[in-house]
Amino acid sequence: MITVELIIVLLAIYLGARLGGIGIGFAGGFGVLVLTLGAQISPGAIPFDVIEIIMGVIAAIAAMQVAGGMDYLVNLAERLLRKHPRYITFLAPLVTYFMTLLAGTGHTAFSTLPVIAEVAKEQGVRPSRPLSIAVVASQIAITASPISAAVVFLAGILEPKGVSYLALLAVSIPSTMAAIFVAALITNFLGKELKDDAIYQARLSKGEVLLRGTTVFEEKPGAKRSVLLFLIGIIAVVLYATAISDTVGLITHPLLPRNEAIVVFMLTIAMLICFSCNVDTGEILSASTFKSGMSACVCVMGVAWLGDTFVKAHISDIQTVAGQLLQDFPWMLAVILFFASTLLYSQAATTKALMPAALLLGVSPVTAVASFAAVSALFVLPTYPTLLAAVEMDDTGSTRIGKFVFNHSFLIPGTISIVLSVAFGFLLGNIIL
Repeated sequence: MITVELIIVLLAIYLGARLGGIGIGFAGGFGVLVLTLGAQISPGAIPFDVIEIIMGVIAAIAAMQVAGGMDYLVNLAERLLRKHPRYITFLAPLVTYFMTLLAGTGHTAFSTLPVIAEVAKEQGVRPSRPLSIAVVASQIAITASPISAAVVFLAGILEPKGVSYLALLAVSIPSTMAAIFVAALITNFLGKELKDDAIYQARLSKGEVLLRGTTVFEEKPGAKRSVLLFLIGIIAVVLYATAISDTVGLITHPLLPRNEAIVVFMLTIAMLICFSCNVDTGEILSASTFKSGMSACVCVMGVAWLGDTFVKAHISDIQTVAGQLLQDFPWMLAVILFFASTLLYSQAATTKALMPAALLLGVSPVTAVASFAAVSALFVLPTYPTLLAAVEMDDTGSTRIGKFVFNHSFLIPGTISIVLSVAFGFLLGNIIL
């Protein structure tokens, strides 16, 4: 029956990929329905702990966006890119990486992709280079963000194994940053030069390539204040999570656990932004970050629930088959996470579904931390929203999806980034942990 049930899981994920967006969560729920009522498997746990963190963080980000804070950050990014346009392939991923690192969601990249495409065109740089590595950087940065649901969940299950929240970040942040930089260096040589690209020349001759120039930025009165408040919220989360950590022990019996603390801090920051920046709370519901965040909640709920249902039903079989393999070849965990995230479509969902099982199989904390970046392989199937947005925003045609689906502009930069992140993770993990 395990083969039949695995086919059901994969079919549900396939249907979700066909629907796209929030439909992935719908299909996950359908898969749970078939497994429980059809195959008579007990349902797994709904990942409410992950969902509550996403909702809390997104609420604060959406409030900041309505207050003008997101536009302010994008304007800072645009000024940086236009000041050093020759280095756009290196600066673009740096911008999207840090925006995701601070926000805990890769959807912040949407606002910077048009700027990256425009600056690249103005300089005659092939836009696929900075766009592809920027999209990949925004995905991998999730595994380094102090407030991302994936990081917080992994920190929670690693704490009893002796790995603190700060130790996890001490490995994941430098390893992913170094990997992105090296990958950007390699990406800078991928593809033909823009002037030699036949598709670009054809579009140029038809007048389909436009240069929009610099945008006029009008700063809202509370923009800077909203960004400052959001940064204070992030600092508060990191300090509190460190203080209640078993390895630090400043607060030995915390009344407020880490997950609930993040939600409380973020909702409080959202309230302060609304009060101090005169934000109309009704506008928050229609903010793009709020919509994408709530969509992510449904996706995680359906897909992670589906994965947990299947894994819990067959954990003994999985231990028998995979336990020895992972003991002999620890790096295989990264390979498993890589392909799982391609299907599960979410760093948080992949972490929630597979990391507890991996630790049950006897995988060492160092291996778990080093392999963590591999949950970011959302670029393999060219259907992720930020990936599609990058393709749409590049009117030169250099950022494209090939006729064989997998031969797209993001596969090589993304794979290189993850391989290097895992390699650097093992290196730093053995030193720090």
